[in-house]
Amino acid sequence: MCGIIGYIGELHAGGQTDGKESSEATDGGKFQSVGGIVHRGLKNLEYRGYDSAGVALVGPTSGLTVTKRSGEVDGLTVPDIPDATHGVGHTRWSTHGPPTDANAHPHTDCVGDVAVVHNGIVENHETLKRELAGHEFTSDTDTEVIPHLIEEELTADPSADLLTAVQRVEGKLEGSYAICAVREDEGEIVVARRGSPLVLGRGEDATFVASDVTAFLEHTRDVTYLEDGDVASLSADGVEIFASGEPVEREIETVTWEADAAEKGGYDHYMRKEIHEQPSSLRQTLAGRLDADGGDVNLDVSFPPGFLADLEEIRIVACGTSYYAGRYAAQLFEELAGVRATVEIASEYEFGAGRTPDRTLVVAVTQSGETADTLGAVRRANAAGARTFAVTNTLGSTVTREVDGTAFIRAGPEIGVAATKTFASQVATLAMLAVAVGRDRGALAAADARSVLEDLQGLPGAIQQVLDDEEQVREAAREYGDSEAFFFVGRALGVPVALEGALKLKEISYDHAEGFAAGELKHGPLALVTPETPVLAVLTDGARAAETMNNVTEAQTRGAPALGCVSAGDEYDTLDVAFDVPDVGIVEPLVANVYLQLFAYHVANEKGRPIDKPRNLAKSVTVE
Repeated sequence: MCGIIGYIGELHAGGQTDGKESSEATDGGKFQSVGGIVHRGLKNLEYRGYDSAGVALVGPTSGLTVTKRSGEVDGLTVPDIPDATHGVGHTRWSTHGPPTDANAHPHTDCVGDVAVVHNGIVENHETLKRELAGHEFTSDTDTEVIPHLIEEELTADPSADLLTAVQRVEGKLEGSYAICAVREDEGEIVVARRGSPLVLGRGEDATFVASDVTAFLEHTRDVTYLEDGDVASLSADGVEIFASGEPVEREIETVTWEADAAEKGGYDHYMRKEIHEQPSSLRQTLAGRLDADGGDVNLDVSFPPGFLADLEEIRIVACGTSYYAGRYAAQLFEELAGVRATVEIASEYEFGAGRTPDRTLVVAVTQSGETADTLGAVRRANAAGARTFAVTNTLGSTVTREVDGTAFIRAGPEIGVAATKTFASQVATLAMLAVAVGRDRGALAAADARSVLEDLQGLPGAIQQVLDDEEQVREAAREYGDSEAFFFVGRALGVPVALEGALKLKEISYDHAEGFAAGELKHGPLALVTPETPVLAVLTDGARAAETMNNVTEAQTRGAPALGCVSAGDEYDTLDVAFDVPDVGIVEPLVANVYLQLFAYHVANEKGRPIDKPRNLAKSVTVE
């Protein structure tokens, strides 16, 4: 995944023009410099990719100026182009070609009249490159075919403008892409979207385009989400959007969260800030949706009459952290809704024989709503005739347009690459969905639903108690952080939390960590246990704590230190460290997960790791 930003609009005369200053609004919403705006947008998008960056700026006398380099956005010196009227920028997470200056975006045509930035993958780029045999290529990227294809169109038809050329080229590309193109002698930015997100920011005297609203949220909260197949022209006259060559209107929506929600707010890292935001993000997730007294849930979603009563199976598809949230939820669906639930890694999903499409609900869990593997799974489920449903954080994302229904987790922006607060909000949203399905099917009595909903209501406060105990976790991280490897174990609802805890540690500390069902310790992993392999265990309600502790004891007899997340009031005297988990019933393992997030964070911080920018990773994976 990579980040795109583009800007065209009015400037405040006499403002900063060195391209390295903040692009803060001045003089009633006018801005200081195009270079500064684009550079600031890239900084806001750096969580999407950070191994190279570049900009293309266009002015009536200066023409087209391209600057790019490998490395992080801070290392990019944006040139002083006082007459620049518009520009595009890109921060990259490498897919085709290593992170070098040559492979950084933007890419240009042979004569340097056209510059393009691109997210996604052009799957037929090798074929297209052979067809462009007369052109000079200077990078290893798939992207570079795009400006050369545009050059071909403009050469073949001198009367064509950039918009026309991009529309023609767009039909030749296979794969997923978000494209922004500029041309030296044209006062517009032309964008196209298929499979990778693009959103327009609509200001009074300016228009932005970006991969994510966080790029420009400090300037405007009025946005338009482009749909697959859209091509748009951004100019001083406004925005024109086309689908299949015909003009279309797209809704302007207002982003409800404030720009400072995407800032660090005094924390050293976004990840720690977002861990600490979990009480407030969960309150947003739950707000207005629970009637604990009545045992009911209102997620503002609906299913056809009789569909839930006849439901045979719920199949959850997801990747990474969302997959572990799905594993947690699958157990809740079976227990609360009385329906068989399976969870599959989205990249491996096939609808499969022996299933009845009209009695199957496929639930896609994706924070961004743009995860390529999850979208692929949704499309396969749709093709099979199954009903599809999404649980996502992102209004206007691709998945919301491809499924039959959506529940938003409402967690607010998450910038840290390692997901934290969205995991909790995903599980909470799925738990509410499980209650709603169970009540509709008559499988869950009002009294039992009331108990679950009361547990959910207690979740924000319970997590706050864990956050108040952070110093104990910091001390444990200091004591055990230099160990050779880490094992995370649990049973029942503790298994997905153990898996997620191991993932967090390996993502940001680069230490070897494994998560698995506690009973599996004696079926192989016990051979790896030494005094240098701490075991972190989920020993809470919903996680079959007594049985799990038996397995932890087996590891302790081999010398392994043991750290446990323990339900309030329970005592395990042999644990080296015990983290107390407040009493919230079925969601106690979710509270335990916050301890594991903090442990991963502090281990990584003690080692000086780049926590918000872990190597080789980006926030959401929009390529397969």
